[in-house]
Amino acid sequence: MTIELKGRIDSNNASQVEERIRGELQGFAGGELTMDAAELAYISSAGLRVLLRLRKQYADMRIINVNSEVYEILDMTGFTEMMPVEKAYRVVSVEGCEEIGRGANGTIYRIDQDNVVKVYNNADALADIQHEREVAKLALILGIPTAISYDVVKVGESYGSVFELLNARSFSKILSTEPEKLDWCVKEYVDMLKRIHSTVVPKGKLPDMKETALMWARFVQDYLPAEAGEKLLRLIEEVPHDDHMIHGDYHTKNLELQNDEVLLIDMDTLAVGHPIFELGSIYNSFQGYSEYDHSVIVRFQGLSFEMGRLFWRRSLAAYLGTSNEKKLREVEDKARIIGYTRMIRRSIRRKGLETEAGRAEIQLWKDELLGLLEKTDTLLFSRNELEVEAVDDNLPTVLGFIEQHLEAADCPLKAQMQISVAAEEIFINIAHYAYKPETGKAIVRVDVEEDPVRVTITFVDKGMPFDPLAMEEPDVSLPAEAREIGGLGVFLARKAMDDVSYQYKDGQNILTLKKNF
Repeated sequence: MTIELKGRIDSNNASQVEERIRGELQGFAGGELTMDAAELAYISSAGLRVLLRLRKQYADMRIINVNSEVYEILDMTGFTEMMPVEKAYRVVSVEGCEEIGRGANGTIYRIDQDNVVKVYNNADALADIQHEREVAKLALILGIPTAISYDVVKVGESYGSVFELLNARSFSKILSTEPEKLDWCVKEYVDMLKRIHSTVVPKGKLPDMKETALMWARFVQDYLPAEAGEKLLRLIEEVPHDDHMIHGDYHTKNLELQNDEVLLIDMDTLAVGHPIFELGSIYNSFQGYSEYDHSVIVRFQGLSFEMGRLFWRRSLAAYLGTSNEKKLREVEDKARIIGYTRMIRRSIRRKGLETEAGRAEIQLWKDELLGLLEKTDTLLFSRNELEVEAVDDNLPTVLGFIEQHLEAADCPLKAQMQISVAAEEIFINIAHYAYKPETGKAIVRVDVEEDPVRVTITFVDKGMPFDPLAMEEPDVSLPAEAREIGGLGVFLARKAMDDVSYQYKDGQNILTLKKNF
């Protein structure tokens, strides 16, 4: 039942308004009662008492199309907590507008030079909009550059969030029109991804992506052989909880360049979790969804399947800090397990088994998933960067981290020993002198390149500026009693490595060791 509220409702006419409403309700057996306030200009306490009496009689009562002035009164007096109250929203049309992004929950259109609107798939999207605004504010507070919605509008039968994105261009648009900027896009894309993944989220602020992935796996389990389904669940269950942020829908249409600033958009999928869940989603965006039908990525991202593959592999290499094919394939296969699990569930839930093409696509993903499950024992992987307190006790952790990367790259034993000696000397120097008499953090980064094969180890600290390469090399020909104490560590590192360089940048000491093998 819908009843219209019009004009003013105050002490002069409240009783007449209530009498009219009661008359219209005669014969109404109960159910959802909607009060349409599109033409209501004002309401006093007398009018509020009318609404309160109606609410007591009709539990499923709501008020819609409330202007901002009336909404403020209802909110101030607690009516918005007693019943659903919906504001009147400006109507926006997206007919003929450029589509600049499409995600799991909505589509983003540019409505003019300065503004874009995200139109939600869910017609009852107000709760979704409120959620996205809250998580976007959280991300901004935590240091992730993003656009914040400043208005909610009505678009067709659904709702939209309006954002200011002045002259912004998505990375998909840049890649499709300026392919020569591929390397720049990869760098900025990965830099933002690392920034997201290094952000710790206060407990309870975002959903846990592991729980979502387990839900996918439990659904897909019914469509797999029993042993494979059990292993899929176990692999996901063994991924440890992680309070670092992940975006959840991280692709090139959700990264915008505005006035030389890179902004992340479409924030409703923000969660916390291990990066493998993010990589699975990224793989799907650039490869998985398009493996059966290569035109999918053209429609979705505006990129060719080949460009999608190139961008995915370049980005994965930059994220892991290695071009080692064995390492890249290993991590890609782990990401594919997550990706296929998600896609199979999504397609089945969307009636994919009811069409010939859908069945073929699901079978392709299922065959790939079963093959990967046979050879995969863990979804965990090592990343190329480690941050530790610069103290002697953390030396074994640092050396173990470096050795793990060297072994994955099939580094010869002799080169491993030389690198370990150099790394030990550099880390101990940081621990003893960089923050003296306090302590601080050290970052150790390992990058492995192919053709030629070379490992680069970078040590970063925010201690006192100090260039160890400016020190005079010790005279190793002198007898022990004639030598100065100190300087041997850097000397050993320089002798063991093919190249050692130093720079002080952005308040950080950056020492880089390179070894060919």
